[in-house]
Parts: sequence; structure tokens; C-alpha cells
Amino acid sequence: MKRENDGRTARPDGEQNAERCPRKYGPSTVATLTVVRENEMGAFLDAETGSTSDDILLHKTQQTAPVHVGDRVKVFLYRDPKHRLTASMRTPRMEEGQIARLEVINVSKDGAFLDAGAERGIFLPYAGMRGRPQVGEVVWAKLYTDKSGRLACTMEVEDEMRRASVSAKGRAHVGDMVAGAIYNYTDAGAFLFSDERYIVFLDNKELPPRAERPRIGERVTARVTFVRPDGRLNASLREIKEKALVTDADRILHLLEERHGKMPYSDKTSPEVIKDKFGISKGAFKRALGHLLKDGRIEERDGWTYLVSSTAEKISENISFNGDEKEGISPDTSK
Repeated sequence: MKRENDGRTARPDGEQNAERCPRKYGPSTVATLTVVRENEMGAFLDAETGSTSDDILLHKTQQTAPVHVGDRVKVFLYRDPKHRLTASMRTPRMEEGQIARLEVINVSKDGAFLDAGAERGIFLPYAGMRGRPQVGEVVWAKLYTDKSGRLACTMEVEDEMRRASVSAKGRAHVGDMVAGAIYNYTDAGAFLFSDERYIVFLDNKELPPRAERPRIGERVTARVTFVRPDGRLNASLREIKEKALVTDADRILHLLEERHGKMPYSDKTSPEVIKDKFGISKGAFKRALGHLLKDGRIEERDGWTYLVSSTAEKISENISFNGDEKEGISPDTSK
């Protein structure tokens, strides 16, 4: 008989066809198999097909503890570079149906792969994604078995979050700060799961402008604005009104400067346009405008808002002395 270079015995085709049962195990699965023989490369596990040529190699480098003939070993199965089914004792650190924060280790045209502690990354198909995670990001994901019998991940974890959460009633209060990771966006806003296991909702008006919003999986710290009767929390990433007033006013001034001292937005502009351009509510926009009007830094005429000349000069001087901090803003000093 011919010996393969992996130590497996090849049988004549007729003998194999007569004895072999259908394969029971495939890649990206976890199985408990019996060690049937050993050699200098490692141990071979019974694939339960009735043919020794189907035995699965558990290489010495993939053993986390010594194994011997007759042992039952829990392993993760995957394809080696030669496309052979191979075993590793490095299995996922989570059970099927559980959720955990997992790092994205690769992105392909078909989806992404997450590090669940196994020898190979676990596939995350595009259909199970929330947003488009990038390599190095850490996201909430659930381990499950797909229709082909392989382990896979999904970022659709709402039901699991609900079951794992605890009520914030009597524990959290308005004004408290909670930290956690964003796990989903909806048309209404974002959801995060806090370190205390609270489910926290962030309404769109309590989030930064869309271009500045945290990515799914990103950790943030939010201020509690309301404790709901169902035990969940409403929170905000915006500063308290006193600080937000200054931040919003600065945002308006910077936009005015970028537009050469004028903009077609005023207290008459629709809330939708204000939200789209500034990422704040119309109420916050009007408070910031009122603050700037009172300070004499802007003026409104015919639905437009203008920088007064002294304000434009002050901003220009600030940019000149802090070029690194204000990179990208080039005031037109000719007007």
C-alpha cells in the first residue's frame, strides 16, 4: 500500500468505496473525536467513516495538552493549506448561541472573519453584519451554526442583548455616565450595551453629526437623560446644555468662516436642514444663534446669517496662530 506524506494510509478505490460511510464532519465545526493512532507528526482522530484514510490529523503544534490512543478529544476542524480536513484543540471560547465582543481579523468579498479563540477565524457573512466592520474593530457577535453545518457569526444580537440585560431602575439615575459599545443603529438612533449590562438608547438628536458618529462596536461614554419604566435608559453623547451651547456656537462660527462669512441658515430654517447640516436639534441651533447674536458676533438678514467683521478678524487671527489645530480652514481675508 502507498503511504501519503501526512501519514495516512491510502486504500484501493474499490475497497474505499465499499467501506466508507458518508463524511460526518466538515470544516468550521467543533467535534469530540477519538484518537486512534499516533506518529511523529501528532495524533490521528477517527472521522467515523469506516476508512482510516479519512482519519483527521491533530498535529502536535495544535495540541494544548498531551493526547493518547483511546482519548476523546474536543477539537475545532478546519482546512489546512492543502485543503485537507485538520483538527486543533484550540476551540472557540464561546458556545453556540452565546454573544461576545470579537475582533475582526480579516475582511473579504464574501464577508469578514472574527477571532473567537479558535485556530481559524469564524465567518461573518454580509447578511449578518451591522454596518461594515473593518479589520481591528471589535464588535458584538453571536456564534451559530449555518445551514451547511458550519460555525458562523452574526451581529444581529438584539434578542440576546435583551436576555442578558439587567434593569437600570433603582440602579442608574439621570445625570449618571454609562460606558459601553454601540451594537446597532436604527432610523431612530443607536443602541449600546453598557458595562453594567443596561440597554441604552441614544436618540438621533443626542448623537453627533452623521459624519462624526461612533461606528458600530465602538466604545462610548454617554450621559443618562431618562430612566424608562421598562428598565432601559435614554442617554446622550451631547454635552450638557451649558457646554453644548459653546460647542454648537463654535460649529456655527466655523461653518460661517468656511463659507466666507455668510450662510443661508437662520432661526427660520427647517429642523431637518439644521439636523443635516449641523447635527443638532433646531432648539439647540436657536440657542447657539441667540448666544452669538447677543455677543454681537453674528447678524441675521433676509433668512441669512452673517459674521460681523470683528468676529471674522478674530477667527482669522486664531487660525494664523493655531494653524495645526485649524487645518483645512482658509478664511477669505480679502472681504
